[in-house]
Amino acid sequence: MTAGNDSVLELLPMVFAAPNEALTRAEGVLAADPPPLHASVAHQVIGIWQRDFGDTRLALAHLRRARDLAARADSPEREADVLATLGVALVHSGRTREGLAAFERGVARGTGHTRARVLFRRAYVWWVLGRHKEALEDVRRAIPVLRQADDVIWTARALTLRATVHLALGSVERADADFTAAERLWDTTGQEHDKADAVESRGLAAFRSGDVPAALRLLDEAEERYAKLGTPTFVLTIRRCEVLMAAGLAPEALAEADAATAALDGIGGQSTRRAELLLVAARAARLAGEPRTSLARAALAVRLFAGQRRTWYETHARLVLIEARAATGRGSGRLVADAAAVAERLAAFGAPAAPEASLLAGRIALGLGWTADAERHLAVAARSRHGGPPLARMTGWAAQALRARAAGSARGVLEACRRGLDVLDDHRMTLGASELRARATAQGAELAALAQEASLVSGGPRRLLVWSERWRATVLTAPPTRPPADPALLSGMTAFREIAARAEAARTDGGRPVPALEREQRRLEREIRSRTLHMRGGAPGDGDRFDVGRLLRRLGDGVRLVELAVLDGRVHVLLCGQGRVRRFEAGLLAEAEREAEHVQAGLRRLAHPGAEARLPLVEAAGARLQELLLGPAAAHLGSGPVVVVPPGRLHRVPWALLPALRERVLSVSPSASSWLRARDTAPPPGGRQVLVRGPGLASGGAEVTELAERYGVRAGGAGGVPGTAGAVPGTPGAGVHPARAAASYARDVSRTTVLEGDAARVPRVLRELDGAASAHIAAHGTFRADSPLFSSLRMADGPLIVHDFERLDRSPYRIILSCCDTARFASVGADELLGLVTALLPLGTAGVVACSAPVNDEAVVPLMLALHKGLDAGLSLAEALRDARAALPDDAVHRATGWAFSAFGAA
Repeated sequence: MTAGNDSVLELLPMVFAAPNEALTRAEGVLAADPPPLHASVAHQVIGIWQRDFGDTRLALAHLRRARDLAARADSPEREADVLATLGVALVHSGRTREGLAAFERGVARGTGHTRARVLFRRAYVWWVLGRHKEALEDVRRAIPVLRQADDVIWTARALTLRATVHLALGSVERADADFTAAERLWDTTGQEHDKADAVESRGLAAFRSGDVPAALRLLDEAEERYAKLGTPTFVLTIRRCEVLMAAGLAPEALAEADAATAALDGIGGQSTRRAELLLVAARAARLAGEPRTSLARAALAVRLFAGQRRTWYETHARLVLIEARAATGRGSGRLVADAAAVAERLAAFGAPAAPEASLLAGRIALGLGWTADAERHLAVAARSRHGGPPLARMTGWAAQALRARAAGSARGVLEACRRGLDVLDDHRMTLGASELRARATAQGAELAALAQEASLVSGGPRRLLVWSERWRATVLTAPPTRPPADPALLSGMTAFREIAARAEAARTDGGRPVPALEREQRRLEREIRSRTLHMRGGAPGDGDRFDVGRLLRRLGDGVRLVELAVLDGRVHVLLCGQGRVRRFEAGLLAEAEREAEHVQAGLRRLAHPGAEARLPLVEAAGARLQELLLGPAAAHLGSGPVVVVPPGRLHRVPWALLPALRERVLSVSPSASSWLRARDTAPPPGGRQVLVRGPGLASGGAEVTELAERYGVRAGGAGGVPGTAGAVPGTPGAGVHPARAAASYARDVSRTTVLEGDAARVPRVLRELDGAASAHIAAHGTFRADSPLFSSLRMADGPLIVHDFERLDRSPYRIILSCCDTARFASVGADELLGLVTALLPLGTAGVVACSAPVNDEAVVPLMLALHKGLDAGLSLAEALRDARAALPDDAVHRATGWAFSAFGAA
């Protein structure tokens, strides 16, 4: 072999280190009219590039030309190498029989080191085909020869492949060992593409071991590395979609998979990757509640996998197809048989998805009343409850719960549900981001519903309350992990704020959006969100278990807590107080949701003068809502304060509009547990108060100006508030409500700071809010249904978003948000809420006043001033808000404004 030969052969490893440079140099070789051997290498390099990053038809043409040139050069080793590359391309294009035949010829033509490389690539093809036993056998034969030849690059590739096959079979520890060994080898090379692939593989390993944040971080890092190389990332997209689905982000996974499929079709890419993308899109669509989309994607994936002779993948696609059919209500004996057959095939493959198929068969059989068949399938699925990743164990506990229900054992149902939800709790606590914690609860929705059903049948109202609390607003049970002091994250948030402010200014000044600014804003949002999703949570803990007795003691004889549970679409009212829990049946949830939307539309109209004629219609809708949501319980509320605990889907109800609640001291809480924590939260020492006025308000934030004058404070300054003689500052004692103690303490020794104009910039506002006793923020509020943690309050330098609040060491004890839409939430997961208010509650805030609808800015001013008057008199937020409503003028605009605000928590 000559020096010239060596330089041409260097192009082959270069295609995985610097693909585009290798392509350019290979084209240069061909332009120089090279001899057959050199031309064979150049065509092979171009074929590899087209196979992995471009058009498979062009890849096949170049690789066939490379094979013919190798034969003409009379080089069996060169021919064997090209045949292996051609075999991979043929399989990826869906020509499995031809591809395997090319490998047979390649293994026969090659010897020693070359044959080992051919065996490695055939092992890769076996993995693509889902034939894992054959893949392990070929890679077992290749690795010793590659090591003996001191071939670092190919040994590392072989180890990475073997690890990936182990992961497909659920052998995470073996995979970790091989990935670690491969990474040590990659560190000694300049193979940047292979190094990116190693990072991607580590992300897959982290996912299989249940570490979702690490998986997202590693996959994002791999994507950055690929981007620098300019290479497509279809396999990475498939893996990222799997992680997104496990994190409860199925709609995002569906969008990414569909976009990647379109991009692959646009370049004439690999047929095998197209089938895999369709499979992941089908799974995502099913989890996103789009069964018909799932049906279409899964059916096409099944056909493609069958044509490619990829039985392992075809069987997984058939599982999704059956799940989609079942979700569209097509339960039948044929479907049970199909699911059972798929389960048997998956079990024979050693696929971790086998228990899911058995659970599906059992669930469909139960729906048909085939209890014996159901028991057989569910018993198989239930075996997975004792080992494996968290979601696999939850599958097993769900199967066990269904077995117990079929056997009529309520105790068995509750025990299985408890064990399954404990697994989910441990999994959730490994997630640092509040969004991931919230969305992950969707995986326990079936267990929680089964437990509630069993409680209703056998345990009475108390047990139903316990299980209603077991899965309600669980994200609020522990503070989210604080975002890291990551310079890139901090600079990204600053840049986002600047771009968002410029985009808003452009819309305000010219009335038209600026596409470039909006694109950059979306890019920065994706970057911020991506970095926050990488955060790991703390170690799993036992948490604070809900105690009905403690709740009833705290309520005493005067306060009623109304928790609304939904079973089979109907609202059940759990009325707590006077030492007992009573249950009442109310209306259908779907009807209540529709009525709540009508009420919201009415309030929006009443925010504008001239809509007075709609007031009776809105009040009548409030009466209908009361019947649907409270039913007969409305007559048993007593005369004292009421705490309403609604399900997530009813978060937009203006509760003060309901006739039975209209003149009461009324507060709202995401859960009874959350109310108890707020009730027991002590205010911070110092009694510091912050008043913030953002730009662009129609009223000019007039209440902030008047409050500042009332407290004798100028903008950006601090001043003492006259105290009451004889008051003793300090932590509230036993028997004293923390909110009342905080109010009296604030009157004595608080410092009040007013931030407006240029002083109301996000960094300064956050510094002042941290640890304050109370805060009043008058600013434009924007709720983002598409990305609730980017819901914001407009400050002088741009939006103050939920992610900003999560950086506080302790959010203010009380917060008043006198702006539209600050009490809007996104209902996600099982029964979780994402939004501004729910971000504050676990961070130390015990009470919030916020608004669930657009309101008239001018009418807000007297409401807020009256509210502060009540607080200065020592009232709680709920008491002060009740009195403030009563003090408003009795016209449609002011009444609607009062109804739109709610007090959350217990301060």
